[in-house]
Amino acid sequence: MRFRRPDGIEVEWSAWRHRKGLGLIQPSDERVPRGKWWWAPDRIGWWIAWLFMVGSTGFAVGSFPPTASLLGSAAGGVFFVGSIFFTTAAYLQYHEATNECDDLIGEGRTMRLLGMRSHSVGWLAAAVQLVGTVWFNVSTFNALRELSTRQEEALVWAPDAFGSTAFLVASSLAVVEVCDRLWCWKGESRGWRIAGINMIGSIAFGISAVAARIVPATSEVANAAVANSFTFIGAVMFFAGALLLLPAMFESQANKT
Repeated sequence: MRFRRPDGIEVEWSAWRHRKGLGLIQPSDERVPRGKWWWAPDRIGWWIAWLFMVGSTGFAVGSFPPTASLLGSAAGGVFFVGSIFFTTAAYLQYHEATNECDDLIGEGRTMRLLGMRSHSVGWLAAAVQLVGTVWFNVSTFNALRELSTRQEEALVWAPDAFGSTAFLVASSLAVVEVCDRLWCWKGESRGWRIAGINMIGSIAFGISAVAARIVPATSEVANAAVANSFTFIGAVMFFAGALLLLPAMFESQANKT
């Protein structure tokens, strides 16, 4: 939404920016000071971005054929470590959404560890994504164990499928948040680009989960090459989406007076 202040200056509000605590902006504002956004540990958004990037790197390294071959059986451990970073980042994003401000200009954030804002599409997206990352924790941990075919189906593939489904739902909700409907084109919006990139990543993870289905007759993965390829594609997309979060933190904010 856009508003005209009493002094005649037009400012812009978006649910995505509000959830991130980025405040109002003027459409004509200068964007992103160079170099500053690489180091901002005092901001929760900085931690969210870097934790997602590290987690994505783990999934990319574990699924990329040259590095996967080099790692051998250790690739499963890399996936598990990557999933821990994913979950940590997802919790911080959930925390950020839980404590978003109730007023228009973005002041008065709370500091609750848990909470519900079911009226907020952004909060729903963050909560569902957090659930998805926990399922990936379960899946990648169980993949390190010696399991029977039936156990692999129940303890590895099923949690992976649930996690991928949760990511698809969360990404869809994130698109709705920035579009205010099921789909739109807002190429100039950083929030829209992040949501779109993450949607591609979620679709890739979904395809990977389907390809990773265990075939009972052979006890083998249905299509390991496809599963690894789309895991890698999804990880790269999630890395790119997280990377875009860093400069977004420093988009100029409109004067709040």
